[in-house]
Amino acid sequence: AAQTAKQVILQRLREAEREIVMNEFEDKIGTVINALVGRVEGNIVRMDLGKAQGIMPRSEQIQGERYYPGQRLKVFLKDVERGPRGPQLVVSRGSVQFIEWLFRSEVPEMDNGAVEIKGIAREAGVRTKLAVNSTVPGVDPVGTFVGGHGTRVNAVMSEIGEQEKIDIIVWNEDPAQYITNALSPTKVARVIIDSTEKKAKVLVPEDQLSIAIGKGGQNVRLASKLTGYELDIVAEQAPAAVPVETTPRPKEAPVKPIAPKLKKKSELENSLLEAIEEHGE
Repeated sequence: AAQTAKQVILQRLREAEREIVMNEFEDKIGTVINALVGRVEGNIVRMDLGKAQGIMPRSEQIQGERYYPGQRLKVFLKDVERGPRGPQLVVSRGSVQFIEWLFRSEVPEMDNGAVEIKGIAREAGVRTKLAVNSTVPGVDPVGTFVGGHGTRVNAVMSEIGEQEKIDIIVWNEDPAQYITNALSPTKVARVIIDSTEKKAKVLVPEDQLSIAIGKGGQNVRLASKLTGYELDIVAEQAPAAVPVETTPRPKEAPVKPIAPKLKKKSELENSLLEAIEEHGE
């Protein structure tokens, strides 16, 4: 009886601890917390979060980032799941929410609403595109997020790894202009929008085609995610050259110069005498 009572008490204590952990971490869902890498098991990284354990699946990791026991990292708490062995905390470093939270901690202007993030498209460990907007006239949204000498964006990159590039572009309510900005640094000639099908045909100069598509289609893929439009990149056709006239023109008859008509000797003498008489008078 004493042994049974002991087992029941221990079971109740464990359940109470789980409830405490659930209540503590449920309030932290959607925030960034500090964690310690416990161990790496294949594609899953187990994290020590203090009173609880967390897991970071392969899909939530940053591509190319290496993890080792004892490593201290910042992670985004995505969800808390109830499991037979207690609460299961799912954490992430590869989500767009992680990027947004890092910028929020570096850009105080987001708290007062002067600038805002309108959209994020990310391939963790490779590239991120960030669309930002300013609600206050005269405030440069891109400059605000980049910071003086790039201090703010560099602070975010140092946390996620220097191998991941971050493009910060200006959001625009005009879809054509927004798509043009999203394809930066590509020079776009023209954008043809199909609002019904949410598709857009983007015409770019032929020398800009590879830049617009990006390595492995990365640039156009992220721009499509960011804008919500299916993008079709097409090289702009060069204007047709003016045809060169090859048919020989008919030769025109040469014009002979008209020689001045010479006066007779008697006429010259009379003219000379008349001039002398007029001069004498």
